[in-house]
Amino acid sequence: MSSSHKTFNFPDMVEIKTALLSVSDKNGIVEFAQALANRGVRLLSTGGTAKALKDAGLEVSDVSEITGFPEIMDGRVKTLHPAIHGGLLGVRSDAEHKLAMEEHGISPIDLVAINLYPFEETIGRGAGYDEAIENIDIGGPAMIRAAAKNHGYVTVVTDPEDYSVVLEQLGSDGGKTNMVLRKRLAQKAYARTASYDAAISNWFADAIDEAMPSYRSVAGHLAQEMRYGENPHQRAGFYLTADKRTGVATAMQLQGKQLSYNNINDTDAAFELAAEFSASESAAVAIIKHANPCGVAAGATILEAYHKALACDPVSAFGGIVALNRPLDAESANEIVKTFTEVIIAPDADEDARALMAEKRNLRLLITGGMPDPREKGLFVKTVAGGLLVQDRDNCVVDDLELNVVTKVTPTAQQLTDMKFAFRVAKHVKSNAIVYVKDQATVGIGAGQMSRIDSSRIAARKAIDAAEAAGLPEPLTRGSVVASDAFFPFADGLLSAVEAGATAVIQPGGSMRDDEVIKAADDAGIAMVFTGTRHFRH
Repeated sequence: MSSSHKTFNFPDMVEIKTALLSVSDKNGIVEFAQALANRGVRLLSTGGTAKALKDAGLEVSDVSEITGFPEIMDGRVKTLHPAIHGGLLGVRSDAEHKLAMEEHGISPIDLVAINLYPFEETIGRGAGYDEAIENIDIGGPAMIRAAAKNHGYVTVVTDPEDYSVVLEQLGSDGGKTNMVLRKRLAQKAYARTASYDAAISNWFADAIDEAMPSYRSVAGHLAQEMRYGENPHQRAGFYLTADKRTGVATAMQLQGKQLSYNNINDTDAAFELAAEFSASESAAVAIIKHANPCGVAAGATILEAYHKALACDPVSAFGGIVALNRPLDAESANEIVKTFTEVIIAPDADEDARALMAEKRNLRLLITGGMPDPREKGLFVKTVAGGLLVQDRDNCVVDDLELNVVTKVTPTAQQLTDMKFAFRVAKHVKSNAIVYVKDQATVGIGAGQMSRIDSSRIAARKAIDAAEAAGLPEPLTRGSVVASDAFFPFADGLLSAVEAGATAVIQPGGSMRDDEVIKAADDAGIAMVFTGTRHFRH
């Protein structure tokens, strides 16, 4: 009779008599093993773990003593044996299982502590193909899954953070674990092996240039359980994946209260935008509100760039996220904190800036240690009802594009610099996106509208508001350049930009009415450049 058709009556409490310990991450394992041994638990182990325990003076039985078979093939084969898996999978209350274990001399294993070869860390540091393959664990996942399946009798520990949880229960329950804990650890065990396999399969797909494999797995490790999601009625958590891209997920938070769901989303958007600008060429600052930029600028210093970015939309900047492409200095920090800011993210911060920030207890300061590469490949995943939409990260950079002047007027060198700046920003603005730029600073941004002309008008209106707030006689869109993330379907969008004062336009082109739009630009006496590449961002 197959066990799949049987009904097992598992006990609530199970005494831990034998434990199998086999870990790659040895943090805390000696102390855990010592605590188990002090309770009279028999210890089984393998390879490096067994050596570490023996070196600590613990009595340990090597797995090869149990299997009667030595480790072979550079340790690839050591635990894949009935004496081990029978001890993990055997249902002690089932007569047939019990008889099989007795006939074949299989002893039950009550607890396993296993963590896996560091595959994610190996690929994260850019290891080659052969090294990555050798860091794929086989025996570990097999034992974890076996133990988790038989959680009615086996306690499976895959995270060193759970050693103390298990020991606490053993101490309070006379050396036993209860079913609630075993179920929770079993769920975590399956999640861990799923995450591990996802990292392997995704790496493999990339290694063989399989853009869209038949099966795609997405998994992560909980880094932070949040008070709520976008809204208070939504539960949320922040999960880390095997992707080690520099940013909010890898940053060190130096101070401030816990990041919220919206903070993390907006901080990621801000830092990715700041990364579009090379720190070796200029300082750059991006101010983000609700995942859209409300001001972006470049300058000789962070302070100069911040002033220019803030001037674009000082009202929206209130409560925003500020991202820098260079380290934060005290002078800039002192200026930034004059406007209520939720998060500052930068590659570093000097000691004076850190001290100044420390006075703002609620402001979060994140240090990343570097900048992400905008050209780096990666995946973007979005959920829809019943499925996942997966695409390449938009790693297209305007400097790599062939720009085609399509008008009678050719842009000046300064206009071309600003056009490229504007197109970099438009890549990070929700569609339909219109971005006005003057002297490497945004002076008007229109985002997320249903029509492109509406985005153009909103950007122009914001420029007027900003000019009035600054006491300027006219909006900075006068004499600016404008970027559109996609083609102008009609000439009206371009004419709206001309009305706002734009003297040059950069856009992808590709509309059925390109000729009409080009003629409108020529009639207005402005320059226009086609990039051939669009940057929709929904």
